[in-house]
Amino acid sequence: MTTLDSLIDEVRDSPVDQRVSVAFVTRQGARHAGRGRAYRNHVLSLRVGAAVGSCAIEPGELDDDIAYDCVGVPVKKLLSHENRAVRVAALDAALMDTRPHAEGAMTIERGTSLEKSRRRAAAVVDLLPRTRTVLVVGVVNSLLEQLRQRGQDYLPCDHAGGETEWGEPFLPDATALLGRCDAILASGMTLGNGTFEPLLAHAATTGKPFVAFAQTGSAVLPRFLGAGLSAVSAEPYPFFWLDGGPTTIFRYGLST
Repeated sequence: MTTLDSLIDEVRDSPVDQRVSVAFVTRQGARHAGRGRAYRNHVLSLRVGAAVGSCAIEPGELDDDIAYDCVGVPVKKLLSHENRAVRVAALDAALMDTRPHAEGAMTIERGTSLEKSRRRAAAVVDLLPRTRTVLVVGVVNSLLEQLRQRGQDYLPCDHAGGETEWGEPFLPDATALLGRCDAILASGMTLGNGTFEPLLAHAATTGKPFVAFAQTGSAVLPRFLGAGLSAVSAEPYPFFWLDGGPTTIFRYGLST
């Protein structure tokens, strides 16, 4: 699989006939104890059968009515929705329902929000080889902290703008930085904002390691393994930041 649209077409042409039973938008703010910066997450989630599919969105991008409008709608119809976030969440839910995660399970043990963030970050960065410079698309300070501890340089890139916990400015254009990195570490949110495929194509062409950490599209991104994506940390709903108890991620491509 090399494009999101081709995967959507494949699922749309399959026998799937499920409807969305529950839809919701999670609006979350966080400032971990001991950290100097706060952040916000907004996520659209759709329940299909026994599964929940999700797509992170920029704060204020969608109002709650988008969730209400998805309830009771066939997945196949939502796969043609005009909004990319709805298409991604519907695709994620459909794939999660038909192909639930079954390998690479790892428990993120209970703890404070910062403890769980750091545990997840260590598990994600373990999927990267010890390359010199990592392009980080979708800044998470705990991931940068792990790279710093391992002596790896990074280029922090995020649409939202701002600075890292260490005062480094977010760089706005990931594609302009591809020539300066040895590996790519990207959020699943790149699926939702349309920036995933240029990263995938670059990794496929150059052979650079490309690791995704996916709350958005956790069931979608493993389908791109071997087509430029080398490893995935898949984290289906409920995410680690929603609960202080143990939560689960699924890691694909551990051999990398």
